[in-house]
Amino acid sequence: MATPNTQRVAATDDESGQAGIGGAFKQAVYAALVTAALFVLLIGLKTDQNINNELILVQRWGLLAAIVGIVFAGRFVFAAFVQPELAARKASRPAAAAGEQGFVKRNLTTIALFALFLYPVVAIMGSGLQGSLKWVDNFGIQILIYVMLAWGLNVVVGLAGLLDLGYVAFYAVGAYSYALLSEQFGFSFWLLLPMAGILAATWGVILGFPVLRLRGDYLAIVTLAFGEIIRLVLINWREVTNGAAGISGIPKVTFFGLFDFNVSSDIYFGKVFGLAASGAYYKIFLYYVILILCLITAFVTTRLRRMPVGRAWEALREDEIACRSLGINTVSTKLTAFAIGAMFAGFAGSFFAARQGFVSPESFVFMESAVILAIVVLGGMGSLPGIAVAAAVMVGGTELLREMGFLKAVFGPDFTPELYRMLLFGLAMVVVMVWKPRGFVGSREPSAFLHERKAISSDFTKEGHG
Repeated sequence: MATPNTQRVAATDDESGQAGIGGAFKQAVYAALVTAALFVLLIGLKTDQNINNELILVQRWGLLAAIVGIVFAGRFVFAAFVQPELAARKASRPAAAAGEQGFVKRNLTTIALFALFLYPVVAIMGSGLQGSLKWVDNFGIQILIYVMLAWGLNVVVGLAGLLDLGYVAFYAVGAYSYALLSEQFGFSFWLLLPMAGILAATWGVILGFPVLRLRGDYLAIVTLAFGEIIRLVLINWREVTNGAAGISGIPKVTFFGLFDFNVSSDIYFGKVFGLAASGAYYKIFLYYVILILCLITAFVTTRLRRMPVGRAWEALREDEIACRSLGINTVSTKLTAFAIGAMFAGFAGSFFAARQGFVSPESFVFMESAVILAIVVLGGMGSLPGIAVAAAVMVGGTELLREMGFLKAVFGPDFTPELYRMLLFGLAMVVVMVWKPRGFVGSREPSAFLHERKAISSDFTKEGHG
């Protein structure tokens, strides 16, 4: 026999469930209305050109209705079922014992490195030698380039707290340094790789001097202007950079002169080892080159954080006035942050030029800086694993759109999925910022600790770092 208290609890649960469904329905309606208002001109109407060379408007109300319906259904399911379930699990989850970690968590770094080194082998086994080109180049190499760039920018933004919107300028300096010096003087990639980093670091110091007294919005505006200045110089200095046409015929990377990847060469990789001619060997070689460069970047960044200069960066990030009162030279601290971050961008730029065989100013627009900064913020500023995950999700996700040809059967034969990559990128940023406002990684180990190493929760950190 049910007691009055049991009946009261049951009635309360029923009322809260009804309120939850009603609230979820309201949230879904609001989300659908906002989606319809935002996308009515972006998706509902499309400008086209008819046979008479006249501009016409093509109405796509069906596609707009489908997207609004997907948003409505997704928001309703999340608010009515997923969100309460996550809250209930969080409330009922017992506190983990101190130091208790599973096998995967203890050996996560080793497992990740093992998987990264085996990735080309898995791609070849799954798609064949020629079929692996797409997976190794478009996914593996492309993602690792952005990982390296984001880790370099993390030194400036995540550790030193200096907002840099012109980071792509150092990327361009590294790319054009390799392209021009290799073409004019015939220097090898292995000689120009450190030179490109040094030249980019020099430009980082040149940028750092005028902005020593700036922070926040003012610093962002100046760095944005610096990036645009570099791009405009590349476009207009035609005698050196060939202007908007770019530089082509950039030499490929060789294996320290022992063999190369040019089919017509006497020391071609395939001839040396008795293998069939294929362009996949070069892409696999480049994959391991950029992977090693990324590991070097992570190692150097981690070591620098534990050194006095790294502690000075974090002190500068938290409070510049307190940093000065402690006797820390903020001038040298800022300049080292700009120089080291720019150096890693220069390394990535020289690799980019060698990989593409062609560079032009169109590869170094402001949007590239915005994407790299977004990866740093989404991954969690100061967190190397989080930034790597964000780069894999964002860059790899946009590349996956090219493989989604089945969407044409849903939205029509004229639907081109890759044209919506920036729209989906923005939606992903909104979702992640709502779900994990501190970034993918909400906790990290501090650079300095007393007696016992502990992870800091995102609730006690500022912008994702301790």
